[in-house]
Amino acid sequence: MDGLGFWVAAVVAAMLVGAGKGGIPVVGMLSVPVLSLVISPLTAAGLLLPVYVVSDMFGLWAYRKAYDGRVLAILLPGAVAGIGVGWATASVVPEAWVTVMVGVIGLVFSLNLILRPKVDAAPRRAEVAPGLFWGAMSGFTSFVCHAGGPPYQVYTLPLRMTKTVFAGTSTIAFTVINAVKLVPYWALGQLNPANLHVAVLLMPVAAVAVFAGVWLVRILPEKLFFRLVTWALLAISLKLIWDGATGV
Repeated sequence: MDGLGFWVAAVVAAMLVGAGKGGIPVVGMLSVPVLSLVISPLTAAGLLLPVYVVSDMFGLWAYRKAYDGRVLAILLPGAVAGIGVGWATASVVPEAWVTVMVGVIGLVFSLNLILRPKVDAAPRRAEVAPGLFWGAMSGFTSFVCHAGGPPYQVYTLPLRMTKTVFAGTSTIAFTVINAVKLVPYWALGQLNPANLHVAVLLMPVAAVAVFAGVWLVRILPEKLFFRLVTWALLAISLKLIWDGATGV
């Protein structure tokens, strides 16, 4: 983990992590693929997890007053259970298949949002059973490949939260998910001293990017923000399907 190519990719990945924690839609999911250009995906995921966790702290401060408590109360128990399933099945579930599955879910959902007739549907209520299911899916896929965003958005986008509450709820949810993931990642040997040393050097970059992301969320018009969420979900879903299919 040295050389100019590695450090350029690592800094870009850290900026993506921070911007995602600042509320910019989906960009954090690009961090592992970017870093995977120069090191193995497994090493990239382990190296970036501490950067995610530290960035989460800045995101929590930025969005400490903007979140939906009911959504978090429903999603997080399912997410923790999903992480547990991911840990228990880490040695038997192929990461490539999970990657394809996440991509297909996000693709279908985003295309539905883009192609269906544009009507002003009333916001949906945050129901418990769907929330537990999609929370579990989000926790599981986040554990396996840091791709918990698409399942999370399948549940949260129809709730029609304001952009700030949407960003804050997402930040808090994935703060908890990433913190819980530290235990199994450590147990599986993905948090080693070399990774942690590099992660510490990348943390200031990610911290600055958090506040840049918060600023962008505040100035973006509401409709444009959610249009970006939808199209970013479509783009990353296609990327996940490609990555998973080539991995298979």
